[in-house]
Amino acid sequence: MAKLKYAYYPGCASQAITRESNETTRRVARILGIELHDMPAANCCGAGLMTDYDYELSLALNARIFAQAEEMGMDIMTICSTCLMVMNKANRDLTSNPGLLESTNAILGEAGLKYGGKVKVKQLLWVLAEDYGFDRLKKKVKKPLSWLKAAPFYGCHSLRPSDALGFDDPEDPRSLEEAIGALGGEVVDYAGKTKCCGFQIDLVNEEAAVEMTGRRLTGALDKGADCMVTPCPFCHINLDNYQSMAEKKLSRKIDLPVFHFSQLVGLALGMSPAELGLSRHLVSPEKIVR
Repeated sequence: MAKLKYAYYPGCASQAITRESNETTRRVARILGIELHDMPAANCCGAGLMTDYDYELSLALNARIFAQAEEMGMDIMTICSTCLMVMNKANRDLTSNPGLLESTNAILGEAGLKYGGKVKVKQLLWVLAEDYGFDRLKKKVKKPLSWLKAAPFYGCHSLRPSDALGFDDPEDPRSLEEAIGALGGEVVDYAGKTKCCGFQIDLVNEEAAVEMTGRRLTGALDKGADCMVTPCPFCHINLDNYQSMAEKKLSRKIDLPVFHFSQLVGLALGMSPAELGLSRHLVSPEKIVR
């Protein structure tokens, strides 16, 4: 099997607020033999805000990223679900509309770039499911997570809009469950795994956002989960950083650790708590790490 290589686009949040996710992903990739090639000249994807403010500029910014990956001869791997959603929506629009691609390339041409429409954008979960394979991942596991009951939390931007992402069933996804199973863990199913964590309304209605966060966490807790795992750094921020606020809102102790997806993979590959960056979490997972 040819070695997997990706142009690596961690996204702004994973380079600062949730840098443990970025650092763990790089370590996991090295262990699995996946090459991640940095994109030092890449810009921000716009995080969806730019799309609403200036659609043409948003397309040009994302096409600039795609053009750099195309020059590298690689698809893009990101660990940010918002980047995943924004970039795949832009790529859908550009590759389905030749006129739009031509007008966007006219803008890129001023910077000496051109996008041919050949790049795919994936997140780590997709790469392991589609390109690497869960059977192959299972053979790499050094410490099966047999003691751990893990509740999957996908995050909206990992699943929707499905016509742009098209990776998993937005209503009944299975990829994260299959990943937990490959790592030796027990999957905890619950109703809130595909619902919003509240992140999208944090700045508009904090009270409602905190209650949504609490409902997602207690939904998993009440089904017997030891922890949650999410591929989205923004969901992680809400579920971990805002958990104490959710406890106050619901008048209930929750104390449910939340792993980044890369951390759960790294744990099964034998990485230490320090290598996983677990000390950066506000709700410590170390009590359930063996």
